[in-house]
Amino acid sequence: MKLFDVYPLFPIEPVKASGAYVYDKHGTEYLDFYGGHAVISVGHSHPHYVKRIKDQLDNIAFYSNSVINNTQTELAEKLGKLSGYDDYQLFLCNSGAEAVENALKMASFHNCKSKILAFEKGFHGRTMGALRVTDGPKIKAAFNGSITTQYLPLNELEPVEQALEDGDVAGIIIEGIQGVAGIIEPTVEFLKGLRDLADKFGVVLILDEVQSGYGRTGDFFAHQHAGIKADVITMAKGMGNGFPIGGIIVSPAFKPSFGLLGTTFGGNHLASAAGTAVLEVIEEENLLENAKHQGEYLKEELSKIDAIEAITGRGLMLGLVIKGDGKALRSGLLTKHHIFTGGCANPNILRLLPPMNITKKESDKLINAIKSEFS
Repeated sequence: MKLFDVYPLFPIEPVKASGAYVYDKHGTEYLDFYGGHAVISVGHSHPHYVKRIKDQLDNIAFYSNSVINNTQTELAEKLGKLSGYDDYQLFLCNSGAEAVENALKMASFHNCKSKILAFEKGFHGRTMGALRVTDGPKIKAAFNGSITTQYLPLNELEPVEQALEDGDVAGIIIEGIQGVAGIIEPTVEFLKGLRDLADKFGVVLILDEVQSGYGRTGDFFAHQHAGIKADVITMAKGMGNGFPIGGIIVSPAFKPSFGLLGTTFGGNHLASAAGTAVLEVIEEENLLENAKHQGEYLKEELSKIDAIEAITGRGLMLGLVIKGDGKALRSGLLTKHHIFTGGCANPNILRLLPPMNITKKESDKLINAIKSEFS
């Protein structure tokens, strides 16, 4: 049996990792400025993270959600404290797409409506409901039409208000920053306007923070830059630093009932221990501030390079708009300088999604490598 192809593969097999670096079987060192799709939030093999998982494994790795699980409670309390959403409710699952599925379900149950407003170029996952609100026709199947979705231009409030006036909208879903599209930011004014319109029309505002959340932008969630609160927030990727975990944070206005949501593996003991360890490292090492500081430094230095037309994003979720062939730059960084970076829907944009505990040394290494590619 062979594997089903899902991505074009880097010609590298990492067998070991530490901090911001991964190593192949020959011992070759690669600087990781991609974090495996924004997953590595506190660095590879962080000692505290590894210890928490090992300690948990020595006790109990898994039991279903039919019993009391205090590792979940610990995670929820820590998450509420660091995110500023301590009065919300947490449902744990296994992935970002699963989080989006449950968020959409919660919106529809909350107001008994069926339509979802989403935004052009948005990406929310590859499962049935998540894909239906993803603006990606190439990856949709015929049966992905069960949810009524209307795609609207980002950062334009008037079309949103017009769409809401039909009365059948359950929710609005938007990424804190569009990642796959190429690090495209909703403006502060747009996010505030969405919050006001959601309140006015009684619809659920869902913030997809799967890629942009967990401190990557310098705020715990990217939408907090606009000073608003969402009704439902989806999370995954950096939440477990590589251990599969996802979740949604749900407003106290949503009343739970047995059977409404459920999962076998979600929030298991190992996953919750991993999630708590990530939060502990973020807090103890002040990684939100570091993400903000390193992001500002990268933007300042990279903006001096003539071949970079623009830099989008905040913190350590940055998009470099290249004058020319972005794919060639990405390839050169990997093959010549041993630096992983990310691509996106726009071939002339590089995504930078490194661990949040990178230092100036790693930032300078990337900056100098890009300079050398254009010298």
